[in-house]
This record gives sequence, C-alpha cells and structure tokens, in this order.
Amino acid sequence: MPRGSHMTQRYGGLEGGFAESIRSFAEQAQQALDATFQGIVIEVGTSVITMSPVGNPEIWAANVAHQESNVRAADDYDYRVAIRNTIINLNQDNFTKAGKLRKGVKYAKPLTKTEREQNFAVNGLVAGQGYVGGRFRGNWQFSIDTPATGELDRIDPSGNQAIADLLAQVQALTIGQTAYIVNNLKYAIPLEYGHSTQAPHGMVRVTLEKFQRIVEEQIRKNQV
Repeated sequence: MPRGSHMTQRYGGLEGGFAESIRSFAEQAQQALDATFQGIVIEVGTSVITMSPVGNPEIWAANVAHQESNVRAADDYDYRVAIRNTIINLNQDNFTKAGKLRKGVKYAKPLTKTEREQNFAVNGLVAGQGYVGGRFRGNWQFSIDTPATGELDRIDPSGNQAIADLLAQVQALTIGQTAYIVNNLKYAIPLEYGHSTQAPHGMVRVTLEKFQRIVEEQIRKNQV
C-alpha cells in the first residue's frame, strides 16, 4: 500500500477536525462581533433615554415666577408678625411684674408650612396642573435598517419601558446591519440643543463624546 494512501487513511480525520475548529472560531468571532455591536447599541440607547429630560411643571418659568411671588408675600406676612411681636416685647405695660403677658395681649403667630402652602400657594402652579412628564423619554424608538417613523403614545417617566423595548429588540441585531435610535417628537431637536435645564448639553451629543469609550469597553467584554 502506498505510503500516501496509508497516511490518508490513518490521519485523514484530522482534516475535518481542523475545519471544525476553524468554523467554530469563525462562529465565535461572529457571535463576538454581534454581541459587541448589540452592546454598543444598548449602551448608546440607554444613555440617550436616561439622559432625556422629564417635564416638570415645578421648574417652568411661569410657575417659578408665580411661586417666588407667593413666597415673598408669605415672607412679608411673617416679617410683619415679627415686627408686631417685637413691639409687644418693647412695651413693658404688656407684661405683669412676674414677666408674663397680660391678659388680652397675644403674640402674632408666624405661618406654618401648611398655611404657607394653602393660604399663600407657595407651591402653586399657574401652568401644567395635572401634567405628567415622561412622553419624550418614552418616545425613543429602536429599529434595524430603517428608522422608525411616527410617535408613540407612551408616558414613561423612568424610561424603563423604552429601555426594555431596546433590550428585547436589539437581540435581532447583527454586524453589518444599521441600528437606528430615534425620537420623532417635534420638540426633540430643541431639547437636544439646550431647551431644557435638565439636559443643557443634550443627550445625543453627550453620548457621542463617550462613544469611543463605549466601543472599547464592549470590544474588551466580548473579545474571542
């Protein structure tokens, strides 16, 4: 029997073994690439969602001005109370020889917290009563290859629902595809460029600044 034939019969199986190893490595490499891509998208998406401002009527300009005016009025009331009590203290005729207030003479009482809130509306709103924030945060949408269109009828102050959708949908993402994370609300652009004091530098721009670090971390995490 020729030596070549003998060697082929004896060791031929190893060829398949090498091929399987190469295929296995390629599959692992592909999985690592997909996982890295998915991880990057998750980090980016989570960042823009959690950084998105949630509408809060308490900090709206009209309400701030209204509350500041009411606080001044309440403070002025307490100031007059303090002056009245000081005048009482300065008049010795208001006291007995034992140093107690005579009958019929009473100190004025400063406002309690409840009185400031109920009588002077120091926390009152002139705009946004009944408003619940979270529509913008809940309107981030993830899609593959084609950006999402339209708006979501979702109020999501915590962002948990938007993040949960992202985590579920990103599992179908593979390297070579295009991932989109969009917000189609008409006030998304103004918010990105500083309209809200909660996110003066935007969400996307801040996330882009840390994009390289996100990529490097995901590569290290998923390397074969």
